[in-house]
Amino acid sequence: MPDNPPIAVTMGEPQGIGPDLIIDLYLNHAKNKLKPFCVFGSVQLISARAKRLKKRITVVASSPDRVELDFPRALPVVDIEGDIRDTPGEPSSAAAGTVIAAIEQAVGDTLEGLTRAVVTAPIHKASLYEAGFEFPGHTEFIASLCARNGIVPRPVMMLSTPKLRTVPVTVHIPFVEVPWRLTTNQIVATARIVHDELKARFGIKQPLLGIAGLNPHAGESGTMGDQEETIIWPAISTLSAEGIAVEGPLAPDTAFAPKSRARYDAIIAMYHDQALIPIKALYFDSAVNVTLGLPLVRTSPDHGTAFDLAGSGEASSTSMLNAIKLAERLTRK
Repeated sequence: MPDNPPIAVTMGEPQGIGPDLIIDLYLNHAKNKLKPFCVFGSVQLISARAKRLKKRITVVASSPDRVELDFPRALPVVDIEGDIRDTPGEPSSAAAGTVIAAIEQAVGDTLEGLTRAVVTAPIHKASLYEAGFEFPGHTEFIASLCARNGIVPRPVMMLSTPKLRTVPVTVHIPFVEVPWRLTTNQIVATARIVHDELKARFGIKQPLLGIAGLNPHAGESGTMGDQEETIIWPAISTLSAEGIAVEGPLAPDTAFAPKSRARYDAIIAMYHDQALIPIKALYFDSAVNVTLGLPLVRTSPDHGTAFDLAGSGEASSTSMLNAIKLAERLTRK
């Protein structure tokens, strides 16, 4: 086991911008003050992408215990078998096995202590589904890999920046289903995990959570919907009784105004877009996706595969850089 385990970075969708970002971050690791990291993916593909981008780097097959030795002279890659051609913007289910295996090995090595955290480049779920992938997304798959004794941990998605953190209670479900699938227990369970992780990993001694309402004006005393009174308020009461500092239900249209977002250490939103629209509108290139509730640290950039930019050299690596730096910060202890 390495004395100072490296960060594990998964390659993500081979024909997306993941390889581009990894190459850029390696070339600029000194300027960005990045510690050595280890890529899980295809040496063949990353070498080909570097050549396409006209970036002069050496890519070498490596292992977590060799990263300190390899990193100064070459980009270390835990090579996952698979014949993947470099065709930016043209995803194929033929690469699914390599993509999935890279995630599996990165998570496994982190759970064993060979690597200290997992940073995932974006995947293309449609290609994985064609190959038989049965999980809604990255997060649920990683949670399943962290299962112990048949118990799968409950993952919570947080979008994080230094000035705003948002968490959706319901995530990848149709908007029309949110009102009847939202429950008091979901809100309570989510807020507990956020509270505990803000204390344990982010070092915030007494987190204050804002709880957004579901309806316009937070229901306006039941005249615009009763979920605030029947579902959200009971959750707030339960959390307060447990000693967790919460306020709400907050009117969603003002919950993310400057004074409000400065007040709370995180804002718990009721559905996907309620949480993601404000943070992407304000901090699209810099926000980081953090998965809470797992026995490891997992972060990822807050963007997708960006096929239109893959292989062009024009994709911004800021969010990926922030994801690696946040993973380093959260594992310092």
